[in-house]
Amino acid sequence: MISPIIFIFSLLLSSCHAAVQDFCVADFTAPESPAGSACKKAATVTADDFVFSGLGIAGNTSNLIKAAVTSAFAAQFPALNGLGISLARLDLALDGVVPFHTHPGGSEILIVEKGTICAGFVSSANTVYFEQLVKGDIMVFPQGLLHFQVNSGRIPAVAYASFSSASPGLQITDYVLFANDLPTELVAATTFLDITQIKKLKGVLGGTG
Repeated sequence: MISPIIFIFSLLLSSCHAAVQDFCVADFTAPESPAGSACKKAATVTADDFVFSGLGIAGNTSNLIKAAVTSAFAAQFPALNGLGISLARLDLALDGVVPFHTHPGGSEILIVEKGTICAGFVSSANTVYFEQLVKGDIMVFPQGLLHFQVNSGRIPAVAYASFSSASPGLQITDYVLFANDLPTELVAATTFLDITQIKKLKGVLGGTG
């Protein structure tokens, strides 16, 4: 005869197994809820949903910052939805830079594939941590902290980043300040920058006000 304890334990195990959901490939055609994106019906999911080929292609660095970030977040790779992971490719031309930015939703690990990259972050105590990274080096950037990457070598650089979120988010400080309609007077009051310089930067980055 099966003891009551073993019977209850077996019921709990079967219930837990039944509640497991292996994946939730995002269905962006359905309304998004506070809990996140809806899942595609399992019958419509194929192997192609779990493959993303975009990181094998170099990004276009013909721009102001001479850099390109190719994201494999849930928005580009719906199979990541709900898994708490994502990736990105970073291409830096000579003198390329990813300005101070933050990922509000996740921590980042960067691994250098080619070239030399000066990378660093600033802690909430305003302590600065930065290093020269070469091929094979890895650096971590804690969630929410301002960080940057600069090509400090003599050849184009390539790196890959992994994140602890399927949607880590991105805010680039320069664009937050100078690429919107925040009034120049408010930018000056909150940054102590000269109004002439602020207007110049807004002209470069497309801001108004």
